[in-house]
Amino acid sequence: MRVILGPMEGVLDHLMREMLTEINDYDFCVTEFVRVVHQPLPDHVFYRLCPELKNGSRTQAGVPVKVQLLGQEPKWMAENAVRAAELGAYGIDLNFGCPAKTVNKSRGGAALLQEPELIYQVVKACRDAVDSRIPVSAKIRLGWEDPNDCFEIVDAIDQAGSDELTIHARTKVGGYKAHEIKWEYIDDIRKKTAMPIIANGEIWSYQDGQDCIAATGVQDVMVCRGAFNIPNLGNMVKRNEAQMPWVDVVDLLLRYSQYEVRGDKHKYYPNRVKQWFTYLRKAYPEAKELFHDIRTYMEVEPIVEHIERYRDSLDK
Repeated sequence: MRVILGPMEGVLDHLMREMLTEINDYDFCVTEFVRVVHQPLPDHVFYRLCPELKNGSRTQAGVPVKVQLLGQEPKWMAENAVRAAELGAYGIDLNFGCPAKTVNKSRGGAALLQEPELIYQVVKACRDAVDSRIPVSAKIRLGWEDPNDCFEIVDAIDQAGSDELTIHARTKVGGYKAHEIKWEYIDDIRKKTAMPIIANGEIWSYQDGQDCIAATGVQDVMVCRGAFNIPNLGNMVKRNEAQMPWVDVVDLLLRYSQYEVRGDKHKYYPNRVKQWFTYLRKAYPEAKELFHDIRTYMEVEPIVEHIERYRDSLDK
């Protein structure tokens, strides 16, 4: 069984990957998407979103990192895929699943689920252009609105030569609603293709992972939002590890604070840490109280100082 740490735009950046791969035995990670339009991107764009390229495309813990591209022009997607590969990317992942309205309005992400032929062209152009030793994969949803569209979409990706496919088992219209998950479609897809498949969606615990495997017939899963609810979710799903105790989560919050404040995104720290609290509150009741205490702080120092005092109080 493989467990993959998936991409989350604006949330799962390189700092968070660094921390989560230190405490989980993930098999690989995928970056936030690199937006491709009508030009080859400068190297600094790739390094900004995937600084792990300077470390052999691995986190400090040694976990491989794929670079994800999002776009709809086969030529430019291929050129940028080649450049990412030349910079040392462990693999290239193509985003056909992002449901964000701003992305979809510009024919990116999940919008392409309505155009299987264009998906085919993008995947084929990238696969043909990139060195065959470097995997090129794709991530999709079941369709825009009708999940039955998934079969034509998957066939297009398969025929284009994708090395692997991650399937978020909801449509774009289904968003992130729990009742919209349709794992059974992945099982149907699995029976129609020899392409390796990774299942994604509604995996919040060890049991969810086992239920997903049973329903889909695939052995590999990707976690995204749940990794923020419970920081050690990767090892929970993979090894049935116990949920991380709250006091250890607070220690992790302080480590995250050190990463962010020392890193290149320190000015965003107040918003980023508050965003993380919105996930933590779903798994840790204590997070709600701590969030209530810091929510009005707009500067780094008072937030960090409060969390430090709170952590000290847990030892008393």
